[in-house]
Parts: sequence; structure tokens; C-alpha cells
Amino acid sequence: MNKRVQAVAGLGLVTALAVTGCSNKADNSSSGGGKSGSLKTDIGVTDKEITLGVLTDLSGAFKEGGLGQTHGNELWAADVNKAGGICGRQIKLDTQDMGYKADNAVPMYATMKTKDLGMLQLLGSPILAALKQSVISDKMVSVPGSWASTNLDAPEIMMIGQTYDVEMINLLSWAKSKGMINDGDKVGHVYIDSEYGQNGLLGSKAYAKEHNMQVIPVPIGGTDTDMTATVTKLKSDGVKAILMTTAPAATASIAVQAKGQGLDVPLLGNNPTFAPAQLQNDSVVQAFSKFYVSTSINSFSSQDAQVQKILKEYKDKGYTETPYDAVLFGYTYGMAWEQVLKQACSDGDMTRDGVLKAKEKVDNVDTKDLTGPLDFSKPGAPSSRKAFITQPDKAGISGTKIVEKLYESDEAKKYKAPFEK
Repeated sequence: MNKRVQAVAGLGLVTALAVTGCSNKADNSSSGGGKSGSLKTDIGVTDKEITLGVLTDLSGAFKEGGLGQTHGNELWAADVNKAGGICGRQIKLDTQDMGYKADNAVPMYATMKTKDLGMLQLLGSPILAALKQSVISDKMVSVPGSWASTNLDAPEIMMIGQTYDVEMINLLSWAKSKGMINDGDKVGHVYIDSEYGQNGLLGSKAYAKEHNMQVIPVPIGGTDTDMTATVTKLKSDGVKAILMTTAPAATASIAVQAKGQGLDVPLLGNNPTFAPAQLQNDSVVQAFSKFYVSTSINSFSSQDAQVQKILKEYKDKGYTETPYDAVLFGYTYGMAWEQVLKQACSDGDMTRDGVLKAKEKVDNVDTKDLTGPLDFSKPGAPSSRKAFITQPDKAGISGTKIVEKLYESDEAKKYKAPFEK
């Protein structure tokens, strides 16, 4: 098990605060957004620091995404601290590597909750599933690296961007607008039979119901990689597109098999279906010619000012990993937390209760086009319904290129998520 505690502010080790209801005098800088007077605090906030937890994967199956999101977290914290911090306090990150194993995550979280105000990153559906009830009982506002709308029943879950069902609805609508699919078509949906895959399937079924389409669901295991029989069956079924809520290895197999079997149809995937490492195989690159991904995050191939700023900071920092769009996700997590913390400071209450109440007041986080504007004020609703439609691009800085920026379909606008009120 690899554990590390990272002090982004460079002020030493994380200090655990177990005293509830202590009061510190608020030092309100221009970046703090606060007012004069006392600031209520409990865990993770001193008169100099705000400590946020990062429970991620730096060594396991999703290492690429975990490293990217964590580097984005670090760059955000460095920018905030350079500008004077929040509420007169520097941001400190308590970073732990659980190796994408729930058995590791549970005891790590048990320690982190004694010293961290909330979770800047909580990576992965199985990790969130293992910790969700603890997060709720601890009132630990947490940003999950997982986007199933079925987790929006808990206000403590601060999900950034589209959920998997909304991703799929936007992608299908966009594909129809481009003439790739039509009303009445039969489509196959290959999905991991888990919270992730089932939520993507919820979206395809919702879209299909409105457009008289038939969805052929094909559940697979999370570690399944040979899609030969799956593609053979979908070809015999006469599908006009293959939808995917899969892991990257299965995605690549589907693409290669479809090309090899002469099934020349669009391949439409949720955000986690793609990883840049797939582009190391030329046969996969060729098979991806009709592969499109719906994601909430911008691409490093973009010339947008905020993207280029982060890319420069990433290079200046000297990270050894190739820039991956997950870095932009990690930075955006910080931008959302920043607005919540400023609201809590303004309210004079940076306890966990106060932060939770502050989150529910935040309704327009401007991420400078890293994502669509974020709204956390509507219980059970996705914080954004805007998608970037991307394609894999071997020549791209992060292996992607944008083909449609911040697309929001009529179907996504009116879609009601499972716990939306």
C-alpha cells in the first residue's frame, strides 16, 4: 500500500483537529469572500490552513486517471495559495493512494475524516459505494471521480458535470443531429453490469423511449476484454450503432472487432470508455475512426485560455506523465470547492455543517469553459447538462480532439434524474 501526505502549501504535515465547535477569528483576504467576525470551524480548518482529502488511485487499475486528477488538484491548490488562499487560509492536500481497492480505502478514509474538512477527490464507483454511508454520516462533502446519477440522493456528494445517463442522452442526440442514427433504429448498448454501466443504460433507454428506438442491452463484467462474440451478436441483430459504457480495454476490443467484422457503425461511449494509452496500438487507432465520446471536460487540444494556462503550469511543474484531460477534471474539482469555501467563509461557518449548507447555495460556478457552469443548488440534479463531444486523436496533446463544444440537447435539458426533485 502506497501512502503519501502532500502539503501543497509547504507548511508541514497535516494537523488533525478533533475539537468540535472551536472558533477562530476570520482573516478575510480579498480572495476569501468573507466578512469580519468570528468563523466557526471544527475539523480540517485552523487559523492558517484548510485541509482537503484526496483519496485516489496512484498505483492501480485507474492510475492514469488518478494521477491526472490529482495533478489537477495540486495545480488548483497552488494557484489559490499563490493568490492568498481562501478566507485568509492556505489550502493543504492530504493525498492517499488506495490503489483502486475498497479494502484499502475504508481504513484510509477512517483516518482522513479525523483531519480533513472534506474530500477534494474520491476516485471510483466501488470506492464511493464502500464509503458513501460514512461520507453521509460524517457530513463530509466529497467530489467523486464517478458520475452515476443514482448517487445524487446524498447532498454530501458534490458531483462535477454530467452524469453517465446525461452523457449518453447528449451523445445520442448529437449523433442523430449529424445523421449517424435515426428515429426507429436498433442500437446495441454494451455496458459493465455495475452502477456505472447501469446508469449509462438508463440514459440510452430514456432517449430511445422518446425516439422509438430499440436498445439491445449487453451486460459484461468489469474485467472482460474479448468482445468478439458480443460484436458478432450485435452484427447479426442488425444494430445501427454500438453504445458503450465500458472500461477502455473493452472499448478497444469492440472497435477492433467491429472493424474486422465489417460492422461499419458509429461507436458512442461514456467518458470513462477512453484512455490515451489505447492509442499506442495502431490497429485500435484505425478502428476508432467512428468512435465518439461524451464528456463534461475540455481537452488539452483546445486553445481556450484557461486550458492553455493549466497546460503551461503542468509543464512548468515538471510532471513526468503526458498531460491527460483528467488533469482538467481535477482542476475543476478545485474550482467548485473554491466557491463553496468562499460561501462558507461569507456565512461565517466553515464547519462541516456550514460547508454542506454553503454548497447548496452555490448555483453558478464559472469554470472558464473547463466544463459548463455548475449548479449545486437543485437537490438530486446533475450540476451540468453540457457535453464536450470528443474523438481520440493520436496527434493531440492528450490524445483527444473536440468535435462539439458544450453541447446541450433538448432531451438532456428536460431529463429528470432518479432523485431530482
